[in-house]
Amino acid sequence: MASTYLTRTPTINGNQKTWTWSSWIKLSKVNTSDYQMLFQCYYGNQTRYSYISYTNSKIETYGGFYTTGASSTESFDVTTTRLLRDTSAWYHLVVVHDSTESTDTDRLKIYINGERETSFTSYDNLSPTFPSLNSDTFMNVTTTENKIGRGNPGQEFNGLMSHIHFIDGTAYDATAFGEYDANGVWKIKTSPSVTYGTNGFFILKDGNSVTDQSPNTNNFTVGGGTLTNTEDCPSNVFPTINPLTYSTTKWNLEYGNLRTNGLASGESAAWRSVYGTLGASSGKYYFEMKVTRTYSVDSNNIIIGIVDAEQMKYEGDNGKFFGTSRGYGYHAKDGKKLNNDSVTANGVNYGNSWTTNDIIGCAFDLDNHKLYFSKNGSWQNSGDPTSGATGTGSAFDLATGYTYLPTVSHFYDDDRIEFNFGNGYFGTTAVASAGTNASGNGIFEFDCPNGYTALSTKGLNL
Repeated sequence: MASTYLTRTPTINGNQKTWTWSSWIKLSKVNTSDYQMLFQCYYGNQTRYSYISYTNSKIETYGGFYTTGASSTESFDVTTTRLLRDTSAWYHLVVVHDSTESTDTDRLKIYINGERETSFTSYDNLSPTFPSLNSDTFMNVTTTENKIGRGNPGQEFNGLMSHIHFIDGTAYDATAFGEYDANGVWKIKTSPSVTYGTNGFFILKDGNSVTDQSPNTNNFTVGGGTLTNTEDCPSNVFPTINPLTYSTTKWNLEYGNLRTNGLASGESAAWRSVYGTLGASSGKYYFEMKVTRTYSVDSNNIIIGIVDAEQMKYEGDNGKFFGTSRGYGYHAKDGKKLNNDSVTANGVNYGNSWTTNDIIGCAFDLDNHKLYFSKNGSWQNSGDPTSGATGTGSAFDLATGYTYLPTVSHFYDDDRIEFNFGNGYFGTTAVASAGTNASGNGIFEFDCPNGYTALSTKGLNL
């Protein structure tokens, strides 16, 4: 959600002792001490507040008073010791507050992917504070603004959120909102049977609608930013840029890790690669990339392609994925194809050069071990991604028996690169006119070749 957040202030008081929050979240920014607020209710410039946040890779819940010049007084302060750092998956989070329970540790419960957490600390790594018997929170109070995705400025949640439920007056466990499938994988219940109560709501059900889907009409409004839709959801996970690889930590990532926006503070220009969070060893897949800003003096030092996941880990600070034996790329500057090449001038002539605002498509056929690139919908080198084993116009014959990831290398600190892995957006801009997709999986600017699909969990299982 980045700088985007939602807001609503209740018009009627509800139950302040008992409530349940359920949401699916996909993380983008991890290993940081930033407060990434999922849900916050505060009154009087945060002199009284309750919140749920993702901080220091943990889920933190807090409620208390704060007076300027004085220390805070907690009514509850419970933080998981479990670390959440997987940026490729969706997590299901349920937080239950019920101060009417006789046992203090039952008064605040946290579930992650259906499992109840039992090991806790506080936000400052001290002993957790559970709610006192029959104590009130600042949830469900008419003077208390509800915010989703942000607290104060600078406390934005960097990630995706879906299927957000809030229950006023009933304590539900995780099984109300999710269940295990036949393979033991926790999955979403898209229409749970729950009672929402006075201030309860259900938003972001099937897209980016903030209209309440519960029997209530507790609609939210967008308080700031741009709320974009995404095909990436708990039941169909799409790749993003992996923020945990060494090179990627040197770049600023935005929009759910689908855009690089220059180097991080203190970093200098150098070859570095970014990688997708999903890969495949068989099947046919397609993705798109657009460069929206390049270095003004020596532009287009950018290479798009795929790389074997095993060789990704060998790539260091001065990293060129195309310098490995199973890294295959298409160079913007001169249109050459590159593989196992440390000097770009050694590349082989392949297609046209490309530059700012050109859209490059990448189709990789892992059944026939071929790779194709398009520029603004035109396949280069007279390529035909549907030609199968003949590989008409293929950029490369791929080494077999490996798992390949989408990747891009770029050099200069001004470069801005945006990926569309099937969400239908470059940054916050929707594709101009969606092309066709034979599998019905993903939205792209140009036609996805027949027989190809988006690289996603659904696409991997077609």
